[in-house]
Amino acid sequence: MASLGGTAHGRVGRVRWRRFAITLIPAFALAVLLMVLSTQAVLAVSISISGEPFTVTAALLKGYGFEQFPVVDHSVVNDLPGKSTQIALEATAIRSAKITKLCQSVRIGPLSMVITAGGGGTPVSATDLVVDADRFSGKKAKFTHLSQGQDASTLNQVPGVRGPAGAFALQAATVTISDLRQHAYATTAGTFTLPDFGLRLGGSC
Repeated sequence: MASLGGTAHGRVGRVRWRRFAITLIPAFALAVLLMVLSTQAVLAVSISISGEPFTVTAALLKGYGFEQFPVVDHSVVNDLPGKSTQIALEATAIRSAKITKLCQSVRIGPLSMVITAGGGGTPVSATDLVVDADRFSGKKAKFTHLSQGQDASTLNQVPGVRGPAGAFALQAATVTISDLRQHAYATTAGTFTLPDFGLRLGGSC
């Protein structure tokens, strides 16, 4: 009886390990794929977007680790299910940012939604911040250790965020921009802390 019990146990063990291996292989492949995509910044800066732009303004932005390079996002076509349109944008990535008097406004149907933060003395803080925009301006911009015309696939200021190979890009150790204004389509961040947060319907930035 002991022998039979041991044999049965051995058979069950082998079956479980075989099933485990079958399950593990695609899971491992998916994990590797996600690591590769993250390294190439595909997940961070090439996403499916709504196609509805929003305005971002700030009195002052201070960033450590700055990158900028072209990216193509995809927007769903409302009247054509399963279809999408491509939008050429510029990705701005910052490893660590402090933002004073942040304001963001977006149209939602007939109304606008306005979000404000960082106006009470404590700035907004963000890490691994990436903004995809087609317009980006400020009253004054200052960069340190600027590298312009660099291949976007070789950027190294923001871990895991790079652009397409051969694309024109720039990066800097630090960036300071006053009276910042962006016409953006997407924002991602590792962390995004909004002190003195406020939300209202109506108005603009």
